[in-house]
This record gives sequence, structure tokens and C-alpha cells, in this order.
Amino acid sequence: MKLDVANYVERCVTCLQVKAEHQRPYGSLQPLSIPEWKWDNITMDFVMKLPKTLRGHDTIWVVVDRLTKSAHFLAMRETLPMEKLAKLYIDEVVSRHRVPQSIVSDRDSRFTSNFWASLQKELGTRLNLSTVYHPQTDGQSERTIQTLKDMLSSCVIDFGGSWDSHLQLVEFEYNNSYHSSIGMAPFEALYGRKCQTPVCWLEAGEKQFSRPEIVQETADKVKEIRKRLKVAQDQQKSYADKKRRLVKFQVGDRVMLKVSPWKGIIRFGKRGRLSPRFLGPFVILERIGLQAYRLDLPPEMDGIHPTFYVCYLRKCLAEEESVIPLSEIRVDMEIVAWKNRRRF
Repeated sequence: MKLDVANYVERCVTCLQVKAEHQRPYGSLQPLSIPEWKWDNITMDFVMKLPKTLRGHDTIWVVVDRLTKSAHFLAMRETLPMEKLAKLYIDEVVSRHRVPQSIVSDRDSRFTSNFWASLQKELGTRLNLSTVYHPQTDGQSERTIQTLKDMLSSCVIDFGGSWDSHLQLVEFEYNNSYHSSIGMAPFEALYGRKCQTPVCWLEAGEKQFSRPEIVQETADKVKEIRKRLKVAQDQQKSYADKKRRLVKFQVGDRVMLKVSPWKGIIRFGKRGRLSPRFLGPFVILERIGLQAYRLDLPPEMDGIHPTFYVCYLRKCLAEEESVIPLSEIRVDMEIVAWKNRRRF
């Protein structure tokens, strides 16, 4: 009798929709591959909704090299046209470091636009967009943004003035601060030597530039950085996987979809807080990478991107159709469009 009850509950669609999860989430950590050389692979993101300055700036474009961790912080307006955004990218990134091989970013409307995709295709750069509602893919930019906000807040509190007047000094200080993952400052990793600063980490002199071994030392330093990054990635993966479960779905499987990422987007009539935690079941159409899946969403959910990270899915063993009619689902397209313009 007890086994029959467990089997019935396991296959009950209503139970799958409303029961809370008390197990470790799906999906093991999948680190990105370590770049081979400096500024070959970069990440970028925007810090928006900042206090508007006298120069009209209210956004910071953060661009980070995944190997050396060196970064550029570019002040701009949120309403800057894509043409000017592309020119800023060429002037500040490409002209200084060459055309990167790949760019990791979230699905901001600027990065998913046809203009940006066409520009990068002509330059020969591959765009790696994060999975919907899974900002961990762009974790390098997210962590850098957190540090940038802390540094700007400290500067504004201590020295006053607008945040953009401190931005260049903050970028200089960030690039000359020690990073545990690479075991040195980004400036040293990028140029092969420490930066001459008022604290005089290392006295600068002609001997430092004239040695013929400088090229070999730079290559050796890159190899050492890649080894240290590999160690840091392995440690992060071991810590993260302790709290997660590795689950794989097959094409054609039916899964339930978690509603929690869509706060303010999905509506269920008058249910309010008693709305289900999961929707579905939906059929898996394609596996994207190792941890994401594309679902066959109904026409009522056309405004939602169909690719989801595995942690938002739950295996569905039920054979009957969903108890909740999809006609009750209301998608607020204005909020969808607004969220697409912001970082996930």
C-alpha cells in the first residue's frame, strides 16, 4: 500500500506542480575553458540605473579579460545607440588589445541585436550568450561588477563628487590589485611586470625593458597563470558540486518548469500566492551544451526564451495532461521586454 501511494504521488501532475523541493538542485558546475592567451576571450556586462552625473552618464560598460583579469570600465548613457556603442567598443577594446576570439555575455537586448551580432561576425568574434535566468555563465563580469560597486561607493563616500570622476582611478586600482586566482595583479599578468605606483612595488628601470629574456618570461608567466586558473576552477567546482546533483534529460522527455524566475511576468488569474511552483509538463526538443535544454513552449508563452538551465527543470513521470489550463496563464510582455534590457 505504501509503495502504491508513493508511485501515485510521483506520477501526480498536481503534486509535481505545487510541492516544494527539499533536495539539492540539479546541475553540476561547468567552468568555461581557460583561454590560451591575453584578451583572446573576454566577458562584458552593464551596470545600469546609476545616479546620473553632470556628463549625462548613468551606466558603466564592464569588459574583462578572462585570462589576466584586467578590466576596462567605460562610462556611458543607457540610451546610447548601438552604432555609438560599437564605436566605443572598437576604440577602447579592439584598438588596445586586438579583436577577441569570443565574448561571453548575458542576453541583454544590445548583445542580442542583429547589429551587434553582424558586427562580431564580420570581426570574426564568436558570441557566447548565457542561458536564460542563469547569470553564473557570466560570473566573471558579475564578480567584477560587485567589486566595482564597492570601490565606487567608497570613493563617493570618502571624496564626494560624481562617480564618473573616480572611474579611471578605480580602473587603475583594480588592475593593480592582487587576484588570488592568478596569483598576481592583472597589470603584471598583462604586461609581464609590476606597475610603477606610488607604493613602489618594484623600481622601474631600463634594465627591465632591455633584457632579451622578456619574451620568454612573458610566455612562461602566461603558462603559470593558466595553471593557477585551473587549480582555482577545480576548487570552485569541487565546492559547488557538493551542493548539486548531476541529472541528464533526453530529447523527448517531459519536464516541469519552475515558475520562480518569472516573478511579475507570469500570472494565474486570482490564485496569488497559491499559484503553482511548476508549470508543464513540456517536451524537451534539444539539449544545449551540457546543462541547458530547449523546451517546446505553448503559444501562450511566446515571449519567454525557450532555453533553460537544468536547475529550473523537474522530471515528470505523469502521463495525463497538466491540470492547470494554459489559457489561465498571463504573460506580461512589457515586463518581459524590460527584463531583457537588464542583466539576468
